[in-house]
Amino acid sequence: MKIALVQINPVIGDFAKNCAKILQWAGKAEARGCSLVVFPELVVTGYPPQDLLERPSFLAAHDAAVARLLPQLPAGIDVMFGCLERRDGEHGKPLYNCLAVAREGKIVYRARKQLLPSYDVFDETRYFEPGSTADMYEVGGLSFGITVCEDMWSEEVKLYEVDPVADLFHQARTRGVIVSGIINISASPFQRDKEKIRKGIFSRICGNYKVPFLYCNQVGGQDSLLFDGRSMVMDGAGAVVAQARGFGEDMIVVDTDTWKGDLNEEVEVAEQAAVYRGLVMGVTDYVQKCGFSSVVLGLSGGIDSALTAAIAARALGPENVLGVALPSPYSSPDSLEDARQLAANLGCRFEVIPIAELFDTFRRNLAGLFAGRGEDLTEQNLQARIRGNLLMALSNKFGHLLLTTGNKSEMAVGYCTLYGDMSGGLAVISDVPKQLVYELAAYVNREREIIPARTISKAPTAELKPDQRDQDDLPPYEVLDRILELHLEQGQGIEEIVAQGFAEPMVRDILRRIRVNEYKRKQAPMGLKVTTKAFGYGRRYPNVQNFQG
Repeated sequence: MKIALVQINPVIGDFAKNCAKILQWAGKAEARGCSLVVFPELVVTGYPPQDLLERPSFLAAHDAAVARLLPQLPAGIDVMFGCLERRDGEHGKPLYNCLAVAREGKIVYRARKQLLPSYDVFDETRYFEPGSTADMYEVGGLSFGITVCEDMWSEEVKLYEVDPVADLFHQARTRGVIVSGIINISASPFQRDKEKIRKGIFSRICGNYKVPFLYCNQVGGQDSLLFDGRSMVMDGAGAVVAQARGFGEDMIVVDTDTWKGDLNEEVEVAEQAAVYRGLVMGVTDYVQKCGFSSVVLGLSGGIDSALTAAIAARALGPENVLGVALPSPYSSPDSLEDARQLAANLGCRFEVIPIAELFDTFRRNLAGLFAGRGEDLTEQNLQARIRGNLLMALSNKFGHLLLTTGNKSEMAVGYCTLYGDMSGGLAVISDVPKQLVYELAAYVNREREIIPARTISKAPTAELKPDQRDQDDLPPYEVLDRILELHLEQGQGIEEIVAQGFAEPMVRDILRRIRVNEYKRKQAPMGLKVTTKAFGYGRRYPNVQNFQG
């Protein structure tokens, strides 16, 4: 028997488009002789629908879409897909996160997600009631245990008292059923090293229970979340025998007689390549799903804006990227030259708008009020805000989405200007630490020089005052990034970080900056998540607090 795993890129709430894709790919799977085609978690709605699930009209539209879909599905193949299921009862949540199987126009099988994550970016207990162990799903003489996304993660996450996989095998033994394999449908977001963790979990399950494992994951960008797809099949020994590509729609087919299948991409992908492809996909989907077709961004001649421009040009085509240099009195000729060269290398349009006259106008108009006070950070921020206004004007006039170019290291410590370089509609690299920025720049230049060599080699600087360097105010980025990782991603406090050899005054200063700039990050544009803990709706810290541990 042949089974197809199909990863599609849904649009949340676009039921017609999502169902059309299910129909299209189900037809392709049938044409390849498959008896079963599997689609990801909540593929009908798109994931995560968030508070749309609280709107009766959304639920009614979902139910109507499924009712229209069922009679149109090919009759000669089972279609497994993620959808909503209404729940009866006066108490508890009104919905299940459901896996359904359609056969000859009818739902013949359901399984309900048991483990509902409510950490980081997940909030499923807000909407769903947990399910219980489902019966085996039988097709072509085989019996499959069925799980939905988080149901596989009980050993890794360690927040649950229930182990759905163990319960599934216990039930099978009790009933005298031989489990032929496990199928898992997911909407599992990408982050650095996530696939290594997934494969570790899946291979342990295969090793423990000696059965194949079939994993079908959503693909595409949804707000800040990046879904990488990378659907796969492992045999009973935990070896990958079928592999879908990452960050794009795809279908793989596996033959259960041999447990061999399509290998559409390398089984192992380098981290830099995965992060870069994820960011490209995230820009493409956010821009296009929001109804834009082009972007504008400031090009400073620095590495952050250069990397952002390279990602945008790859995502949208260079003809849809406008790069703008906005030199101030403190900008070096080298920076302007590097920005111009970058645009030429990318093939995107490039414009120059000097801001010296506007800066002088602001200073003259404020001179009376500022009398007796020397220039300080205020004047630096004025330059950033002038640039932000000019870029927003271009965005408004021409319908471009404005991309911001700040990295995670800067965002963490507030080394950015509210209503200045933070102005925009999407923060492309706001979850990319500075050291990873350099690694991605090297990846962009792996075949030819796109980002100018001088942009990569020169010392980072905001160029908002004479002879300014980032390291005048910040520790070296290799030190800063490690402290940020320990604190933001691993949750360590001052004592734990200092115990690893970092100077206590420096650690205290960095953590203070993180704390006092929370308000600033709350007003930043949405960013694309690539680490285990990004700034955004997965981070829930109060603006007003004074815990200094």
